[in-house]
Amino acid sequence: MGVFERISRIIRSNISELLDKVEDPEKVLQQIILDMQQDLREAKLYVAAAIRDMRKLEAKYQENIDMAEKWEKRAISSVELGNDVIAKEALRRKRTYEDLANGYKAQLDEQTKSVQSLKTNLMALEAKIEDAKRRKDLIMARQKRAKAQKTISETMSGLSKSKSFSIFSKMEDKVRDDEVQAEAVAELESDSLENQFTKLDHDDIDSELAKLKAKIAEKNG
Repeated sequence: MGVFERISRIIRSNISELLDKVEDPEKVLQQIILDMQQDLREAKLYVAAAIRDMRKLEAKYQENIDMAEKWEKRAISSVELGNDVIAKEALRRKRTYEDLANGYKAQLDEQTKSVQSLKTNLMALEAKIEDAKRRKDLIMARQKRAKAQKTISETMSGLSKSKSFSIFSKMEDKVRDDEVQAEAVAELESDSLENQFTKLDHDDIDSELAKLKAKIAEKNG
């Protein structure tokens, strides 16, 4: 696969589809960027070679144009000197160089178009790499948030199915029973204490009545 075929493939690639098929999106994104950067290096060398070939064609074209002009001047000089034989030969040489120049010009035009296309693809790849670098952090942030949300959801789902909360409920019921029982015991103890105070009050009255009777008896006696 040629370097610019790979560039075209990368430009057309859908990163989101790739991420759906992997377990570690960050590694995939990083590898994609590394691959693109490697393709960029190769593409620059490829474009540089194409430009070098274009410059060679330009030089060849100009060289033959210059030679055609040179032989045209010689033909003119020969005509001025009245030497038609030399003039004809000079014109034949001129035509040969013009034909070569036209051939190089055709190749140069094609190479120029090719170089322009390669430069366009190179710029597209550079833009794609910059875009990939910017999107990588955004995609990873979204992926991490999604992973965190998934973890929380799974944890909550697991807790809802766990027996832990039923244990809490049972413990709450047991504590509530203990509280009721404690309140009942406290109430019974309170009643017993009240009876004791009532008995003490009654004993005091009996004692006071006995003293009163003794006092009256002593007075009457």
